[in-house]
Amino acid sequence: MRVWRQLADLIGQHGSAALITVHEVKGSAPREVGAHIVVRPDGAFHGTIGGGQLEFRMLDIARDMLRGGRGAARIVDQALGPDLGQCCGGRVKILIETFDGRDLEDIKPLVDSEAHGVFEVECRLDQGRVIRDLSSAVGDDKATQWRETHGEARTPVLIFGAGHVGRALALALAPLPFSVRWLDDREDAFPGHVPANVAAVRMQDPVGEIAQADPRSLILVMTHDHPLDMAITAAALGRDFPYVGLIGSDTKRARFEKRFRELGLSEARIRSLVCPIGIPGIVAKEPAVIAASVVAQLLQVRERGALDSKFSPPVPANDKTAP
Repeated sequence: MRVWRQLADLIGQHGSAALITVHEVKGSAPREVGAHIVVRPDGAFHGTIGGGQLEFRMLDIARDMLRGGRGAARIVDQALGPDLGQCCGGRVKILIETFDGRDLEDIKPLVDSEAHGVFEVECRLDQGRVIRDLSSAVGDDKATQWRETHGEARTPVLIFGAGHVGRALALALAPLPFSVRWLDDREDAFPGHVPANVAAVRMQDPVGEIAQADPRSLILVMTHDHPLDMAITAAALGRDFPYVGLIGSDTKRARFEKRFRELGLSEARIRSLVCPIGIPGIVAKEPAVIAASVVAQLLQVRERGALDSKFSPPVPANDKTAP
């Protein structure tokens, strides 16, 4: 969730909104520092700080603060075990703030920065309100009381192919921290609407797309044409992407491997290919099931720090995606 965009939109639509932030964590807690909820004046909300009694209590406080109008920020120091009966048993400090139209000008730079990824702000209290300055503009400010990190580090994904599985994947990746470039060479291949984190592109030069791709990209190949699959996959294996996945069966993989060797690709790069795609143990072939399995695999790659180190692909599931 783009927190500042959401906050600005709700202020524009409803006149005010509250922001709940996990400010500090000691011991075990349901969410990490920086987790957020944005709350509307009618009590509806977006985001989570982990659910359970902690979230319910903080939402009640935020709603009460909104009813009182824009005012001073509040930090709630909450023990999870003895106070709330939550088994994680740690301790958290939760920052709760209220905003209205007077804050939109100050929020705008945060909205703009959020659109470009991760950024830091320096924070201080002034008459009970939290003042946030972009770190790049302020530097080492002696008045800073704490720093916050905002925005999402989105992992780039290239999906080649807008068939049934490609469409299911684009939808499955929509709420997750990925930035998707979705490619197909056919006219009218894409649906009329795509998720906000997806760019649908009429593909002119598939090998050129691979050549220009961010080296951190995760590559998924599932076009309507096996020779095209071959060309794209060979180009992708020619670079050191952390993940290259090809839709297909063990038989398709064996045929492609023979051609890859003829093209001079190294055995190490050929072995790195994930085909069949998806996590082991899921054998259903419905597009939505394949997409869920593949997305779980991409999340594993992301969690393993594959964007900063070499990725050793998981053992593929058995023949679940043969076109």
